[in-house]
Amino acid sequence: MATRAKIGLLVWLGLIIGHSAQAQQPGPNVLDWKAQTTLSTYLFQQLHAQYAPRAAELDRAAQSAAGATAYRDSVRARFRRVLGPLPSRTPLQAQVTGKLQRPGFQIEKIIYESTPKHHVTANLYVPAGKGKKPGVLLFCGHEQESKATVSYQKTAILLAQHGFVVLVIDPISQGERMQLTDAAGKALTRGGTTEHTLLNADATLLGQTTPGEEFWDNARSLDYLLTRPEIDTARLGCLGNSGGATQTAYFMALEPRMKVAALCSYVASGEKNLELTGPADGCVQLPGAGRARLDIADWPIMFAPKPLLVLAGRYDFVDYTQIEAATTETRRIYRALGKPEQLDLFTYDDGHGISQPKREVAVAWFRRWFYGDAAPVREGNLPVSTTKELQCTATGQVNTAFRDEVALAAQHLAEAQKLATRRPATAAEIVAAVRQQQRGYTSAITSDGQPARVEIRPLDTLRRAGLTLQKFVLRRPGEPPLPLLLALPSGLARPTKVLIWLADGGKAAVLDSSAAQVQANLRQGTAVVLADLRGLGETADPSAAIDPKYYNREYRNALLALHEGRPLPLQRAADIDILQVFVRNADPLAGAPVELRASGRAVVPALQVSLLGPDITRLTVDKMPPSYQELLTQPAGKNVYSEVLPGVLRHYDLLDLQRVLGERLVVGKTP
Repeated sequence: MATRAKIGLLVWLGLIIGHSAQAQQPGPNVLDWKAQTTLSTYLFQQLHAQYAPRAAELDRAAQSAAGATAYRDSVRARFRRVLGPLPSRTPLQAQVTGKLQRPGFQIEKIIYESTPKHHVTANLYVPAGKGKKPGVLLFCGHEQESKATVSYQKTAILLAQHGFVVLVIDPISQGERMQLTDAAGKALTRGGTTEHTLLNADATLLGQTTPGEEFWDNARSLDYLLTRPEIDTARLGCLGNSGGATQTAYFMALEPRMKVAALCSYVASGEKNLELTGPADGCVQLPGAGRARLDIADWPIMFAPKPLLVLAGRYDFVDYTQIEAATTETRRIYRALGKPEQLDLFTYDDGHGISQPKREVAVAWFRRWFYGDAAPVREGNLPVSTTKELQCTATGQVNTAFRDEVALAAQHLAEAQKLATRRPATAAEIVAAVRQQQRGYTSAITSDGQPARVEIRPLDTLRRAGLTLQKFVLRRPGEPPLPLLLALPSGLARPTKVLIWLADGGKAAVLDSSAAQVQANLRQGTAVVLADLRGLGETADPSAAIDPKYYNREYRNALLALHEGRPLPLQRAADIDILQVFVRNADPLAGAPVELRASGRAVVPALQVSLLGPDITRLTVDKMPPSYQELLTQPAGKNVYSEVLPGVLRHYDLLDLQRVLGERLVVGKTP
């Protein structure tokens, strides 16, 4: 972590302990604005700063075919990097478990393995007649019925009626593929989008992503489609709605065999989208996508200049203005590549979903490019089936249909166990791994390489529960202000030591429940610093900003931080760094030994700081959080994103940090 030399000079503004520099703020709060919005406001500012260069990059790219090609290839490479590693191809072990005869086409019930003993369920719509036909992958949105959703059935039927073989796939956590279930197959969470989100947190700990896992299922679905004798392998395409459109965008961007595509109610995590609606479900979120400057238009651009149709509802909850803007950006690249006619936007005055007018236009689009037929398509009465009829497994869920099914949670745990045997083992190696991880996450050094300046501003004095506490705000350029309270032992020129107390509930929680312990420390000659790390205490995100389906009390901030490539635990570690600077420079604290006490979300940052900072003589934690591997044994647990560090299990687990700290770490005892 940072040293005094790294932080540089401090700006002292009337630092006199006990002096009231401002009108007194009631209670333990220090910040005199709506502090709950502080971290989210900061993260959005960082988001905009990350994306700022993109407009100029796109402008340059649109000037020539060479520039457009270079930009397309660049964003594709960046996307491939953030998507994460993919498995190796293994035998599909495909089986047809049933067939449904319908007028003019047949529906086959298909099961295959995308990875060993991990089954995918799908319906294959095969038109009547001989000869090879174009193949289309249809990716489902977040409807729980998945492939049995009426609008998706009608899309597949309409395509089949017009000469296409269509494979409709159950994504993970939908249809027959719920991943987090009990032994009887009952879901352990509130639905598929919750599952996606929880699974993505666990995958991120391994350096993987749930979007990558969905991508792999879809890649193996294409592998299956290509085994069918009915398929013309030179004519392949894909389409999807909502979450299925995101799957389509991710798939067409990297799969060169896709020749034509359509996106309906398309959404991805980009700059404006995140600002308007916040982070979405885990199957959309890609850690580091902001740092890679990947915006909503970049996935369609990766497909350029192949034929691409965008279908939009003017009154969709997916912001229509963003769809228009993304299409405009994409069109600039198509135009530079000499194929503007191969991109089209169809808008209908409805809302979310692939409604009849959108289905008709989509099928006509595929007919135009695969059959050379520009005639409009009209949908008649279509013979939809029941969910039971389309079911591929005997039980309705792969987790109960296959006794040896390896769900994603089990895959994650097995991968963590494998990584544990390969990780660095020595103390020096673990310290080096943590130090490498910290690089780039602290802003102790400014962009020009010069030491940052930190402002320490004293405010008023708080008297509470028999304590006298001085309020301070610490500020450093480009970072959120850090509020703290300082209590000094009476009758001493200098304290014997300094305790920095970092509570999950913030400094107010300490005063409410542990004021007697603060007083005990003061009687022993210990100065006590009570501080709120960013997003804790008075800067905690309001509960109204969090959708409970995400099972995380700070989902918005945690996911924004991951999107930007600066996870909250590492940002909070940088806050502790600044607190140490305060202690080293504040008279009469300078020179006294420093201890940390942490609870909840402050523990992981405190472990990292203590490991890298020999000046911390002791770290006391109320209890150790679950190890990262332990989190993978509880995949339906809550608040995991608060602790997530991408790929951390490739380098260390919390037990490794505990082992290296040795006697400097005390668990379950008060100072």
